[in-house]
Amino acid sequence: MVRFGGKMAGQLVSLGGNGAGQFLAAAAVALLLRLFSGPGPALMPEDESPDDEKNDAADDDSPDVGKVFPVTIRWSNITCSLSDKSSKSVRFLLNNVSGEAKPGRLLAIMGPSGSGKTTLLNVLAGQLMASPRLHLSGLLEVNGKPCSNRAYKLAYVRQEDLFFSQLTVRETLSLAAELQLPEIASVEERDEYVNNLLFKLGLASCADTNVGDAKVRGISGGEKKRLSLACELIASPSVIFSDEPTTGLDAFQAEKVMETLRQLAQDGHTVICSIHQPRGSVYGKFDDIVLLAGGALVYAGSAHDVPLTYFSKFGYRCPDHVNPAEFLADLISIDYSSAESVYSSRKRIDGLVESFSQQSSTILYATPLTRKEDSKKLSRKTGVKGKGKGSWWREFWLLLRRAWMQASRDGPTNKVRATMSIASAIIFGSVFWRMGKSQTSIQDRMGLLQVTAINTAMAALTKTVGVFPKERAIVDRERAKGSYALGPYLLSKLIAEIPVGAAFPLMFGAVLYPMSRLHPTFSRFGKFCGIVTAESFAASAMGLTVGAMVPTTEAAMAVGPSLMTVFIVFGGYYVNADNTPIIFRWIPNVSLIRWAFQGLCINEFRGLQFDHQSSIDVETGEQALERLSFGGRHIKDTVVAQSRILLFLYGTTYLLLEKNKPSYQRLEPPCREQIQSQVQLEPLDPDEVKQLQQLDPPPPKKDESNQQLESPPAEIRPFILEGIK
Repeated sequence: MVRFGGKMAGQLVSLGGNGAGQFLAAAAVALLLRLFSGPGPALMPEDESPDDEKNDAADDDSPDVGKVFPVTIRWSNITCSLSDKSSKSVRFLLNNVSGEAKPGRLLAIMGPSGSGKTTLLNVLAGQLMASPRLHLSGLLEVNGKPCSNRAYKLAYVRQEDLFFSQLTVRETLSLAAELQLPEIASVEERDEYVNNLLFKLGLASCADTNVGDAKVRGISGGEKKRLSLACELIASPSVIFSDEPTTGLDAFQAEKVMETLRQLAQDGHTVICSIHQPRGSVYGKFDDIVLLAGGALVYAGSAHDVPLTYFSKFGYRCPDHVNPAEFLADLISIDYSSAESVYSSRKRIDGLVESFSQQSSTILYATPLTRKEDSKKLSRKTGVKGKGKGSWWREFWLLLRRAWMQASRDGPTNKVRATMSIASAIIFGSVFWRMGKSQTSIQDRMGLLQVTAINTAMAALTKTVGVFPKERAIVDRERAKGSYALGPYLLSKLIAEIPVGAAFPLMFGAVLYPMSRLHPTFSRFGKFCGIVTAESFAASAMGLTVGAMVPTTEAAMAVGPSLMTVFIVFGGYYVNADNTPIIFRWIPNVSLIRWAFQGLCINEFRGLQFDHQSSIDVETGEQALERLSFGGRHIKDTVVAQSRILLFLYGTTYLLLEKNKPSYQRLEPPCREQIQSQVQLEPLDPDEVKQLQQLDPPPPKKDESNQQLESPPAEIRPFILEGIK
């Protein structure tokens, strides 16, 4: 492979006639080889050895598809702070938050806007975006052991429901199942698995409906939310995180989504969701709740009437026939109507936070420790398995099928592009109607070929930069789950868009060429269409690079045309290449407008004879090419240069997507001051005590007596979460 890559690079470099071309060729080939390189071997968990895997090989022979492994998550002293460089101040997003989530129970994180609900959910899911201004500390345990993201499967359903709009619900789930569950080789088994998911989440009635988007109507908002859940449930995750699952939904759809989450919890999943202010029937589906206010913990424990009883001890009683969720939301919210109301509400919240903190500090939740061999078995069964041999090409064919369905079915976009291609061709053809061979027609031909190059490039660029940033969010989400590698995705996207992308330049050329009466031979017409098609693909690749470079569609729409304007200036028509300043002479070598314009001019002017009356007139097309500094060039140079630019831009896109992939904040151990030294252990069953004594030696009696003497008594404990029994 290395010898082949070196030979290929040498051939491409030899085709370039300048330093910039040689650099682009070498870089493009190197990035292309990196693109085709398969993923490395999967890493094992830190505490697992190859011998352990061999010993339990018999247990892992059959895939555990659809089986949910129970996972209990416990967090304590979670603190997240954000520093401000300008004012040198620190704002606490989370402040010493603790809690627990159990399998079979639905936990809701509630609180007003800005209380830290989504931040806590991201911390628990390991999805908090990294930033040098953030500091995250605390303890996070899974089944009694320090958390490792590779130790169990999790699903994260975000607020935004992102899908490929032209795929049906069934196709979306089937492709996700093929990518995430390669161990299911049988088509019948996979279809049965997908059908079960469709019925389980209430999507059977819309299974064959396109997902849709803002341009094309598809399924409803509630169905999209349930489809998001279905896509995440394919890998049978132990824990499901859902951020604001009812946002943007009406009351009925919101209750249907929460009923689905409730059913998933009853099936054995650990379900954690953040929610702002649910209706009463939705609140009744919660098993446990965590109340946050300003990043501080106000309550954590059982839901229903337990928190109402707890707060009534402080004089805050929920009136009859009032939604408990509304009462709790009003209780922990700040009233900004006046200075007095702000002061009183903040004083009330601070008192509730302090009361819960004092009483919860006397409790250390005791959980039976998981045996080491059991934890290893859980890690092996729920961790991400390494990809089998040949999976790169399998991913490529699946992604190629998806990309083709998305590109070919996008009727509204394709109709608009076809209409604009034909309309612009008619306009240009009318302006440059049946050009003759007079001296003035030389300028007309150059102007027509220049606007042809500009129109083709801008049409392809604007279409790509308007779509790819949204698609990038889907790709980042799927890659984070390990569904596929980046190389198969980019290659499949390139190949799938060739038929559709080539159709519009062909339409443009088929209308413009006879109207303007360009060089009237079929071979010249074929070369004309080939050059503008190659330019269209290069412009699309540039759109991918811009979309991978900037975070939003708006930014891409601003950057892309700006870069294209620079290429237009150095496109060979406005500034002659020989007159370009030295410091800018590299720009024409990378300008796709220049190379397309050069190829079109060579194709049009070579062999053409013009009418002339004096010796200073241009007699042949070769003389016109000399004036543009295109003399001695060939169409082959244009094709090679466009190919180099295409490969270089795709390679750059690959590197940018790899570099800009999401990175998450690391959870640091808490400070000593955050860890309470005075604790009181909950009583355990005799069997549990015996198990603890076998695994760890008991603490010294002196320390135990000190803990009991120094621990203040707690009068009310409705918020205490029970340990695992």
